Amino acid sequence: MRAIRVAPLALLGASALTLLAPSAAHAAPDGATSTFNPTITPSVIAPGGRVTLGAGGCTGETTVTSGIFDTTTIPSGSTTATATIDTDARRGAVYAVTFACGSTGTSRNVNLTITGGATSTPTPTPTTVPTASSTALVPGGVRGGLGGSSGGTDTVEVAAGAALVATAAAGALYFARRRTADRRH
Repeated sequence: MRAIRVAPLALLGASALTLLAPSAAHAAPDGATSTFNPTITPSVIAPGGRVTLGAGGCTGETTVTSGIFDTTTIPSGSTTATATIDTDARRGAVYAVTFACGSTGTSRNVNLTITGGATSTPTPTPTTVPTASSTALVPGGVRGGLGGSSGGTDTVEVAAGAALVATAAAGALYFARRRTADRRH
């Protein structure tokens, strides 16, 4: 008799998971299923130097932004572009370079370090691994905000959340009424 009481709860839980599954696949904000792998070569450069920006894994247009060079676009069908570092970049600083892949909507950061000495041209060196570091030193103060932890409102996620809340409330109400009805008999 006890197993029969658990069946409605199991059914409600399965319904909630069914509603949530499509939004979970859609809601990968960090692009976990993406093969987007941005690179900067060389990863350590002097002010005024040129870097090669790579957008491996992005089939669309990639927009690259940073506080130390002009916004650069890697066109669709190409995997690299070059950018010239500002001559007034602070020596010894680490700057975040943001790559935004237009075809997947994925955005990743790669750190670029500025050193002293003469400028250099791109040479084959190990590339940096994308990071989500918040330690980049940027002239002009801190760029406040939520740091990507909050995106736009997704109606599928809102609907899935509302369905879960409604399912939980219905399950609680069902069991409360069943318990009250059992005590009367």
